[in-house]
Amino acid sequence: MYVCGMTVYDYCHLGHARVLVAFDVITRYLRHSGYDVHYVRNITDIDDKILRRADENGEVYSDLTQRMIKAMHEDEAKLGVLSPTEEPCATDYINDIVAMIHKLVSGGHAYAADNGDVYFSVESYSDYGKLSKKKLEDLVAGARVDVQEAKRSPADFVLWKAAKEGEVSWPSPWGDGRPGWHIECSAMSNRCLGETFDIHGGGPDLLFPHHENEIAQSECANGHTFVNTWMHAGAIRVNKEKMSKSLGNFFTIREIFEKYAPEVVRYFLVSSHYRSQVDYSEDNLAEAGRTLTRLYHALRGLVPAKNVAETEHDQRFAEAMDDDFNTAGATAVLHAVANEINLHRREGRDEKANEQAAVLVRLGGVLGLLQQDPEAFFQADTGGELSADDIAAMIQARADARKQKDFAEADRIRDELADKGVILDDSREGTSWRRG
Repeated sequence: MYVCGMTVYDYCHLGHARVLVAFDVITRYLRHSGYDVHYVRNITDIDDKILRRADENGEVYSDLTQRMIKAMHEDEAKLGVLSPTEEPCATDYINDIVAMIHKLVSGGHAYAADNGDVYFSVESYSDYGKLSKKKLEDLVAGARVDVQEAKRSPADFVLWKAAKEGEVSWPSPWGDGRPGWHIECSAMSNRCLGETFDIHGGGPDLLFPHHENEIAQSECANGHTFVNTWMHAGAIRVNKEKMSKSLGNFFTIREIFEKYAPEVVRYFLVSSHYRSQVDYSEDNLAEAGRTLTRLYHALRGLVPAKNVAETEHDQRFAEAMDDDFNTAGATAVLHAVANEINLHRREGRDEKANEQAAVLVRLGGVLGLLQQDPEAFFQADTGGELSADDIAAMIQARADARKQKDFAEADRIRDELADKGVILDDSREGTSWRRG
């Protein structure tokens, strides 16, 4: 599986999180089902946006990209995203890119223009548009009048960009320059996975023209099918509007983590089918937090049993995931298991509760959920006013007040904690707490 990754000129945003989590779940489930998955997710580390941002910052472009790659890895780790098998960077594959372009030029599918660029000739590939269902004649008819004169056709796209003065570049048979965006993925996937592979994925905005262009250049270079199955994650909307910097509703993953625990964000993304649009809102994130809390509540105080055999819940979970990775149906199974745990606990069947806890943790793990100790989840510091030590001291003060029958003081402490987002749960075993 090959998935188009980030162009690393800025911090990852919620749309990136959607793609990272969606294909992480797909990889986890395929491996859970017994498949040997070689997962490649590339990094675009040379691009107009990167060069422009580096120039604005007054820094070397590679310093910017290395800093953003490090930040991306930090964000995905918090989201529980496993590292891909390979994570190729475009600048490490320049020789492969040049070789593929040379093959296309030699085969009559690409040409060097007068401006020093090399373009792919879309008219040389009769199946152009088969993924996006777009017709070449419509694309040409709808092209802007001021199309670059260097192109033979308005639909042609750049494979190699001639370097501007002072710009970072690499040598090639057509002069110094750097790769166009589309050719990077064809060359990297060809090197890492071969000329034909099983799954190619990416965000919803990549279907056209990026993936359409990948198909054209790859199949012209290699002479046969490029990818067997294409998968695209759904778009992110914010309060039912498209996420956009211009609309002021654009959020980085880091900004969201300031308000919500990473696992809550992951649950929010996982609870919808990977192809569906997801509407980000404060209400929806808060509901995701409450729902995930109910699952952790079911596990709280239990010791999951070892070596528990597959159950009916495992079968229902597999049926949901086998239906085009229906994570909405799979999370419904998690809640069915949690309900069963709660019933066993109410009726004093602790052994049964621990067995079902093992099932819940096992299935949750396939979605990258419920792998924390419940207490760690409930007491995670999300930037609240009180530290864990502060809360422990107040709980002890409340316990002392209750021993002295000063119930007014005990209630005051409980209310103060509640006002600061800390909820107490009293039981025969003592008082536990969680951040609300």
